[in-house]
Amino acid sequence: MEKVREVIDYENHFEDFLVKQPKKVQDKIFKIIEAIETLERIPKSYLKSIESVKGLFEARIQLASNIWRVFCFFDKGKLVILLNGFTKKTQKTPKKEIEKAKRLMEKYYSEKKKKR
Repeated sequence: MEKVREVIDYENHFEDFLVKQPKKVQDKIFKIIEAIETLERIPKSYLKSIESVKGLFEARIQLASNIWRVFCFFDKGKLVILLNGFTKKTQKTPKKEIEKAKRLMEKYYSEKKKKR
């Protein structure tokens, strides 16, 4: 399948999260990432914006009754940066997870500016 976007991870937060998950969950996460890379329009059931933080999204993974989230954002529209992930145990996304993702996103942009 042809990619319409490139997905990369920033630092090692996503990978740290991924390796702790069971194989079935990892496979499901890779399916969602593949959908983000290849689908022109990504369904809301896979990728939803975080209303409290401009530009931040959560990739949504569900297997049976378990739910996981991986934060990400778009850089220049075609590049998707993966941030931290977590197992969702409550109805609302924990504020500390959103704050962490927001910090990582800000850090990414400030490092990018320095490289110019």
